[in-house]
Amino acid sequence: MGILLALIERSTSGKGQIVDASMVEGTAYLGTWFYRGKNTLPLWGQERGRNVLDSGTHFYEVYKTKDGRYMSVGALEPQFYDELIAGLGLTLEEVPHFGDFEELKKIFTKKFAEKTRDEWCQIFDSTDACVAPVLTLEEAPTHPHNIEQKTFTKTEDFYSPNPHPKLSRTPGESHSTKPLPRTGEHTKQVLRNLGYSLESIDDLEAEGVIQCHKNSKL
Repeated sequence: MGILLALIERSTSGKGQIVDASMVEGTAYLGTWFYRGKNTLPLWGQERGRNVLDSGTHFYEVYKTKDGRYMSVGALEPQFYDELIAGLGLTLEEVPHFGDFEELKKIFTKKFAEKTRDEWCQIFDSTDACVAPVLTLEEAPTHPHNIEQKTFTKTEDFYSPNPHPKLSRTPGESHSTKPLPRTGEHTKQVLRNLGYSLESIDDLEAEGVIQCHKNSKL
């Protein structure tokens, strides 16, 4: 992003500049809201699990369903919260947006335990309630949305997420779709590139210094 910003600025100034990209400074900047929230917003500053966005509220939490699975809830804004309680069959009088969060959580916990995860999905999938199923690593690639969007690619051994964002004309290509290398698969190739003879490599393997996979190629 820093490179893109510099390129855009160059189009008006005609001058280049150094782009300093640091993970520490970048992470600090991404955490701006932590600092603002601690001092001016009711988002952060409390102990873990007591803040608005870290499960401290009933509308930003994960709930266990009847079949032992889970639904995630993130209905922070009023319009989403209205959709949430409607889907749950509750009213604002029963579960106000803000109040005693621990008591409100108990109501939601009991309500979500009344149906299976798939039953709740049928209720909330067509709404803007900010409610979604918690999928396992095995379930995520086969979810209808991810299938339609080609989010994953099936490899010989596993599913691999596809590059994102997607570009229509020059889409990215994932290199993680290749089969995982076996232990010692490239040992001989690496040592040959370093100048070791086949005899030396065989001696090292025989002495247990190195490990070579039976299908390793030179």
